[in-house]
Amino acid sequence: MSDLDISVVICVYTEDRWEDILAAVSSVRTQSRPALETLLVVDHNPALLDRLTKEYKEFELSGEVRVFANAGPRGLSAGRNTGIAASRGEVIAFLDDDAVAERDWLRRFAEGYADPKVMAVGGRTMPIWASGRRPAWFPEEFDWVVGCTYKGLPPGRVRVRNVLGGNASFRRTAFDAAGGFATGIGRDGDKRPLGCEETELCIRLTRARPDAVLLIDDRAVIHHRVPDVREHFGYFRTRAYAEGLSKALVARSVGADKGLESERRYATRVLPAGVARGLRDAVLARPGGAGRAGAIVAGVLTAAGGYVVGSVRARKGGATFSVVEIEGDHTGRGGSHD
Repeated sequence: MSDLDISVVICVYTEDRWEDILAAVSSVRTQSRPALETLLVVDHNPALLDRLTKEYKEFELSGEVRVFANAGPRGLSAGRNTGIAASRGEVIAFLDDDAVAERDWLRRFAEGYADPKVMAVGGRTMPIWASGRRPAWFPEEFDWVVGCTYKGLPPGRVRVRNVLGGNASFRRTAFDAAGGFATGIGRDGDKRPLGCEETELCIRLTRARPDAVLLIDDRAVIHHRVPDVREHFGYFRTRAYAEGLSKALVARSVGADKGLESERRYATRVLPAGVARGLRDAVLARPGGAGRAGAIVAGVLTAAGGYVVGSVRARKGGATFSVVEIEGDHTGRGGSHD
């Protein structure tokens, strides 16, 4: 197992998730392999910043938990970049603010870094449905819609094109080689649920470091809360459309060949198999079969529509993003909220 120090960055933006944030931090503090530090980066919310600073004041003195204001523009990418710059670990892990990590989460990440060529290790994200169970119509192939690991990803510890941002880790040298997360691609608070910033970064990383290995280990597990609003078809459709917009930006940045490499396999193999299973379940009178098949078709068409619109906007210059070079002294002195 690697003996590298691991910093954990949790980006937060709303007091509505107060209890979730506390649970996320608690899950990091009780890891079987302790984190060097947990950094909470607050996205342009002074009230939440003050509240978290008071909550973790005693831990901030020891450096175990530190609270920062996002030093860049509003959005998840800039928040992550702020956390990277302020962190001290040789590996930086990212955890969603509405998720809790299993006890061996960081241990599994650390094991992946025994190979010096490994630049990133991701894990498996399981949904916690607000209603207590998966909606019958919701296909597992589209669990990425709610920020979770989707059906079609290979099991075990496997090499991948990109890790998934809410449950991922990177060597610090990965950011030295490729820069930080691109702003203008990922989420911005409660606005349209864009994504793919980690995909763009990972492709950029492997271009800068052709020998880099990126892994997903499905034993590095977190449990991600899915609120009620995201269990409805309206959100499903909105998120699928936003994914299409995001993929267009990624393709603009790194080219369609790499930007859509994994998506081609997903669209031509995983999704048709999902439709076939749904239709079979419908014939056998199993609950939700027809709904799952229909949702897959609708999701594909909606994402494709978003991709077309995003591509047109990109050609017209209506969509912009930028890559940030990460700067920091890695001592934790820069950007902290006093």
